[in-house]
Amino acid sequence: MTNQELRLSVGASPGQRVVAVVAGVLLAAVGAAFVALPLVADGLLRRLTGPGDAFASYEEARDLPPGLLPPALRDSADPNQAGPSPFIGLCGLPFVLLGLYLVLRVLRTAAWLDNSRARVRGALRTRTVDLATARIESGPVPYREADDDGPGGGPRVRAILATNRGSTRGVTIPLRGMGLPSLPPAELRALAEAITNGRPGDGRDTDAHAVADHLRRLAERPSSD
Repeated sequence: MTNQELRLSVGASPGQRVVAVVAGVLLAAVGAAFVALPLVADGLLRRLTGPGDAFASYEEARDLPPGLLPPALRDSADPNQAGPSPFIGLCGLPFVLLGLYLVLRVLRTAAWLDNSRARVRGALRTRTVDLATARIESGPVPYREADDDGPGGGPRVRAILATNRGSTRGVTIPLRGMGLPSLPPAELRALAEAITNGRPGDGRDTDAHAVADHLRRLAERPSSD
């Protein structure tokens, strides 16, 4: 292993980033507009639901005392008239948060490998795990395509889950590159070496060695097939 930190080719491709950012911004904008609706809709609804010429007539008679206004104008200008509930705007908050999370996840997702230590950055936080001592498992395979067989004929591993000893929260390292079916061979070999560096070959470390062997076989077979 070298002492130089290696950035893994995880995350979205440039084209995917553009699409995701545009979608996230639009989603957040729609949610923000819904949140602001009660703040700006009160006066608009009064104009739309009041007497036919209420707004124009009120402008003409706005200097008159309220007691001298016709009943129709007094009712349309009543400051105590109920408007839309401000709680309606809370329905837009999930869309704002979802849009912001989508943008942050696409722009911030990254991973680095420094000797045996892997650092994975997500939308909101960064986690570090020592692959040489962590519990290593193959991540779940959410789907399987027709040409998705791994080097040994089984399903291709999409991610590895590394959990520090004594911890219950794992770090997921995706094995897909930016717009590629898998990481480049050099990065796969670096991950395999980091996992097996100084690790016993039996006992509870058997699964870790199996994952590392899969990574090495995957590196030997280019992902373009």
